[in-house]
Amino acid sequence: MIDYEKDLNPEQYRVVMEEGGPLLVLAGAGSGKTRTLTYRVARLLESGVSPENILLATFTNKAANSMLNRVESLIHSYTGRIMGGTFHHIAHRLLRSNAYRLGFKSNFSIVDSEDSRQLISTCLAELKIDTKQSKFPKSNILAEIIGLAVNTQSTLEDVVQTKYPYFLHLLEEITGIAMMYMQKKKDLSIMDFDDLLFNCRSLLLDHPDLLQNIAGRFRYVLVDEYQDTNIIQADIVDLLASCHRNLMVVGDDSQSIYSFRGANFSNIINFPERYPDCKIFKLETNYRSTPEILHLANLSINNNEKQFPKELRAVRKNGMRPVMVSAQNVVKQAYFVAQRIAELVRSGIPMSEIAVLYRAHYHSMEMQMEFVRRDIPFDIRSGIRFFEQAHIKDVTSYMRIMVNPGDELAWRRLLLMYPKVGKVTFNKIWKNLSKQENPLEAIFTEDFIKSTPKPAIAGLAEFRKTIQLLLDLQPQDRLPGKIIDILLNKSGYRTYLQDNYSDTSSREEDLIQLGNFSAQFINMEDFLNELALLTNMSREESVGEEDGEDKVALSTIHQAKGLEWSYVFLIWCADGMIPLQRALKEADGEEEERRLFYVAVTRARDQLYLCYPALDYNRSSGVLNLAPSRFIREIAPLSEFDENRPFEQWAIYDND
Repeated sequence: MIDYEKDLNPEQYRVVMEEGGPLLVLAGAGSGKTRTLTYRVARLLESGVSPENILLATFTNKAANSMLNRVESLIHSYTGRIMGGTFHHIAHRLLRSNAYRLGFKSNFSIVDSEDSRQLISTCLAELKIDTKQSKFPKSNILAEIIGLAVNTQSTLEDVVQTKYPYFLHLLEEITGIAMMYMQKKKDLSIMDFDDLLFNCRSLLLDHPDLLQNIAGRFRYVLVDEYQDTNIIQADIVDLLASCHRNLMVVGDDSQSIYSFRGANFSNIINFPERYPDCKIFKLETNYRSTPEILHLANLSINNNEKQFPKELRAVRKNGMRPVMVSAQNVVKQAYFVAQRIAELVRSGIPMSEIAVLYRAHYHSMEMQMEFVRRDIPFDIRSGIRFFEQAHIKDVTSYMRIMVNPGDELAWRRLLLMYPKVGKVTFNKIWKNLSKQENPLEAIFTEDFIKSTPKPAIAGLAEFRKTIQLLLDLQPQDRLPGKIIDILLNKSGYRTYLQDNYSDTSSREEDLIQLGNFSAQFINMEDFLNELALLTNMSREESVGEEDGEDKVALSTIHQAKGLEWSYVFLIWCADGMIPLQRALKEADGEEEERRLFYVAVTRARDQLYLCYPALDYNRSSGVLNLAPSRFIREIAPLSEFDENRPFEQWAIYDND
């Protein structure tokens, strides 16, 4: 028998030993929620509950398997008959034997995102919509729109109006495509990932006899990371628990940060309204961080109005107060972080115990360059390296042919972006252009048009207009920032981004920041040379590297959730960056941004550095004074000396 009182703290013990009914477990950061869930399942089994009467829903199969393996090691008994896994996994199992009730064959196929895009492309072809000629959103964007509508239970019109307003004039066509896509999936007896959840809920809602049977089986339903559930997932949970009502949801409202993926904050915050008889438990004992780090986190999150009040309490002894670092500019911010990391490594701290976190991917640009210069190995958790992203390479390819008109690789990248230009067509075009003394001038000749395959002429006419805009710049104005301005505001490149990517606004921000960053270089050649050298250096360093190699983590806060490091540097802690200005335009945006700040702070075990540049450069406004994040200023006044302030203040204004 397990000695639960010995193995668990009092908060965890009360949750594990509770008899039943609706339970809301508010598990603060680092409070041992996985341990609590594991022991809860073990106690249910020890008390005589059959494994097949337990359902455990998680957000990764790895999490479910890990918990069930730990349960097996605790009770020395097989747990394979417990239905555990992701919501999609559980939905699939319920659908497989009942799909016929929804008009699907029992051997229906599950398609991945690539297959979904292919099927949407088929719908586009059958409706005779040419995405290249009519500036219509590509199949991957349409898949995003349809998926977001399903997961948030919104209309297509609401999704397009809110997230993709530049496609609002195409709403009728998008609706037609969505309807055909849904019908084709039924005809072919296939389901995409979103269908698994949607159809599972429909199955339970529309067939009361089946619901009674399934819900009657699951005497105990447990849900992990409940704050990340969307509307459909919450509905499924309610339906599966509707018979016995022994539902335990575990989550942290203070770490609800995924609304952009469809996660619905109201699921957790309104749980007591849906279950007025629920019992609320709080896990507030933190095993991860020092008291000083938790004090700052508590002070910050207390400013949110929509929350279940909690106060994380540290088990660990006192440590170093968090440090707020004011750097003269973004370059000195990167210098400070790299210098401090080098000192930590020299003192014996493994690089894998250090992370640099930020709100948006472009915030890591200067950091990546500084790490490469100093030969500090790093692992990008927020996507591919900044300067190797597609949209960055697109705009730098325009710059490359301006500097070197014979750059075949840059020409290839650019021309393949235009309608009806494939590899064969490009090879024909380049065969003629490469013979010319200056290909940039040659594209404006009559011979160029005559040698171009007819289907590609319209697209290349747009290309010529863009090149003419760039050539019209005076030599002294042919700078990266000017070129980016023209590409975004006067050419069709912004439309190209909208047609091809679901995160258009983020990519535009990347390009604007790239233009600001380029201002430190005297000319375009120096800028391109620096990028090429840094990119090649980083590639050479990664050759032969193994996944387990000691590296500093660079990550957005979103990607860092659930992880922890001994030393955390949160950079760009300036208002407008944290919180991100565009996020403040969303409903309840400031509170979600504060939760994001809270998640970042609670990733640190031993030391936390909150860094921001006091000055920034914007091409349109010049030098700007930046204020520290409101999330820092609301914790304590910065202008007054106070030895009890929850953080120290450092200023870095030179490299000495």
